[in-house]
Amino acid sequence: MTLIHLLLVALVQGITEFLPISSSAHLILAPKVMGSVDQGPLIDVAVHVGTLIAVLIAFRRDVAEGFIGLADMARGQFGTDAARLARNIIIATIPLVVIGFILHEIGIMDWVRSDENGRAFKVIGWTTLIFGVLLYIADTYAPTRRTLEDTRLGGAVMVGLAQAIALIPGTSRSGITMTAARFLGLSRTEAARFSMLLAIPAILAGGTIGALDIVKSGDVQLGLDALIAAGLSCIAALVAIKLFMGYIAEATMTPFVVYRMVLGVVLLGIAYL
Repeated sequence: MTLIHLLLVALVQGITEFLPISSSAHLILAPKVMGSVDQGPLIDVAVHVGTLIAVLIAFRRDVAEGFIGLADMARGQFGTDAARLARNIIIATIPLVVIGFILHEIGIMDWVRSDENGRAFKVIGWTTLIFGVLLYIADTYAPTRRTLEDTRLGGAVMVGLAQAIALIPGTSRSGITMTAARFLGLSRTEAARFSMLLAIPAILAGGTIGALDIVKSGDVQLGLDALIAAGLSCIAALVAIKLFMGYIAEATMTPFVVYRMVLGVVLLGIAYL
């Protein structure tokens, strides 16, 4: 791959992973728009590793609190803020891991991503529109009275089930988890915080499956391309996280909703016209 191609893939993943606009959709669309070959599973895993490192750095204090929470739970102390944080992340991750593994094994995700009859454009177009509308409703009308630590067990399950829906390209894992969290009454910054922390086990799970696929295929060479892609993705993600968290502390999600509407309409126009 050329350096320009690597840079574009890394930027797409790094920027869109934590914004409510679907990184998987943009990774699928990027090679089609550029008229290039797909970057392949190795580069996909590499850029995801880059974003994982970025979120670990950006939320290192929350990550440390999560480990403290695990220790509290091991000692039977389930009422601390740290324990509730760890519990909510674990509970909200389970549906994604279970459902994602099942869908991966039966091969339905490859079917969804297929170009047959413009399927990929249709799926991404509709999910981009539908879940963009839901994001707008939640962000505009839901209250903002709760924190992540205040979220009850049922709320964590709800966010986890929403995250599993994001396995459908175009839904946006960050977008739908923030939507669910806003419906539960979390503020924008707390909803984004929950979504960012959920990205850690989500990317670990997805990256592990991707790495296993690479091992099974026999293509296990790291390569300079993968290292460059991971580094660029990490830098892009760190910048995106900082800017996004600063933005939503003062403003609404509406610009991202508008972007989703425009993108969805364009994709459906390409698919059906």
